[in-house]
Amino acid sequence: MSRMLNGLLGWIAGTVVVFALFSAASLAALTALAAVSPTALDPPPMPAASSAVAPDRAVVLRHLLIQDCGSCHGLTLGGGLGPPLQRQSLSDKPVPYLAAIILHGRPGTAMPPWSAFLTAPEGEWLARELKGENP
Repeated sequence: MSRMLNGLLGWIAGTVVVFALFSAASLAALTALAAVSPTALDPPPMPAASSAVAPDRAVVLRHLLIQDCGSCHGLTLGGGLGPPLQRQSLSDKPVPYLAAIILHGRPGTAMPPWSAFLTAPEGEWLARELKGENP
């Protein structure tokens, strides 16, 4: 029981650290975007048979990748609190594996689940972006 409690407390502490590290610029950009268009931050409907995202959503996702992921993984994604997310360090990781980590987090670490903010296709798009596979 204490092992489970320690794991839960570790996850909570990691989540608190992540939220504390959100950049002011990222929060300001999201606030400005919400003020201009209240629905701009809503995930778009799931595409029928493709994991592609709309160009305007891709802009938001790239910003999230640099600002929010970068707050732990480094603004150049070279590592920090979290491991490096550069192409060479992810070359042996399949896209579905990376997408699952993005969406579901890693319990016992500071990596939170992003599924409350991203759709499954967006998680896959981010994984492909990290691997340099998006057009």
